Amino acid sequence: MLMLDVLSPLLLLLLFSILLPGYGCRAADIPEDATSEFSVRLYHQLQAAGGQDNIIFSPLSVAVALGMVELGARGASLEEIRQTVGFSHLVPGVEFSLLQNLTTALTDDDAHYVIRFANSLFLQEGVTFNPEFLHLMRKYFRANVETVDFSESSAVAEQINNWVENHTESKIRALLSAEDFSSVTRLTLVNAVYFRGSWKNQFRPENTRTFSFSKDDGSEVQTLMMYQQGDFYYGEFSDGSQEAGGVYQVLEMPYEGEDMSMMIVLPRQEVPLASLEPIIKAPLLEEWANNVKRQKVEVYLPRFKVEQKIDLRNTLQELGIKNIFTSDADLSAMTDGKDLYIGKAVQKAYLEVTEEGAEGAVGSGMIALTRTLVLYPQVMADHPFFFVIRNRRTGSILFMGRVMTPEVIEPSDHDFDSM
Repeated sequence: MLMLDVLSPLLLLLLFSILLPGYGCRAADIPEDATSEFSVRLYHQLQAAGGQDNIIFSPLSVAVALGMVELGARGASLEEIRQTVGFSHLVPGVEFSLLQNLTTALTDDDAHYVIRFANSLFLQEGVTFNPEFLHLMRKYFRANVETVDFSESSAVAEQINNWVENHTESKIRALLSAEDFSSVTRLTLVNAVYFRGSWKNQFRPENTRTFSFSKDDGSEVQTLMMYQQGDFYYGEFSDGSQEAGGVYQVLEMPYEGEDMSMMIVLPRQEVPLASLEPIIKAPLLEEWANNVKRQKVEVYLPRFKVEQKIDLRNTLQELGIKNIFTSDADLSAMTDGKDLYIGKAVQKAYLEVTEEGAEGAVGSGMIALTRTLVLYPQVMADHPFFFVIRNRRTGSILFMGRVMTPEVIEPSDHDFDSM
């Protein structure tokens, strides 16, 4: 069977390793404003540290992981998580049901796309964990629970890495090493999210051409540019000043079924993405989604592949979740004692965007890549852009990131004349 992933494997892994004191990453996704605000704050933290690098991460996966930690947290550890993610105004515990309902709705959708959530707890042999905590982990997160001996660090790393590979179609390999564990490790929590979707309007591979992509540092690289003319959601927006260079474009491209989409935000050719990024706020995400209109658009989008491994411990501490990473952590809902804290928090994400889609899908008649004779609005993503993969019904953000450099090709890689 043809695997038609327009967003060829889109997936991500979130790992939290708890050492003798604690762990942290958090939940809930229903109050859209709270989740969106947390997502944007995460993005700005990564942007500040990222220089000219590509960015890819999953806000939803961070939310799921933090939710699992929150189940075991108490006192200041619990409140920091709720406050930072934006759920301190909710009745305690409501967010678990909200997150459960959200992930169930995503994974229960019929075959237009594939989203899989896989959560697992690896517990130290001989340590007694609260039965209620384990029950709630299974109830809300369908978490698999296994016991291991962390002193056998090489064997544990291999076991967890195999689990991750199996749940990400082998896109994330060798996430952990023996050095990540020691005799004081008590719990490792792993959360994997996998997404694969086919464009509703697919690109034809025969329309793909080599093209120059202008980076924000003024240099150019050669990449493979996909092209199509089709019906998409499109809008032009202004920040009301010159901070973002005036007018910028927003293009929303749905996947089959139209529940999931990729939203691309593109500044003008001469405006660096860094000028646009500061205006990105949670209300603006909603404004874009509510105001793009369906119309005929010419789309030039590079094939790209982005991968990133993120130290979430540092990022979450910057956002205000600090207690769970110290000896002051209170994860007493996991065990009877207060001797757990979070020693490691890592997220690794992978995203590949290609032409691939359902065979025989409607395509455009135009083939040549050209900037002339513009009959419809034209989105020319030949310079850095911001993107969001979201559920159009709930507003939840599965992936967020930016492309500063697409997949670079060398002249020797392809026979360009034949293309």
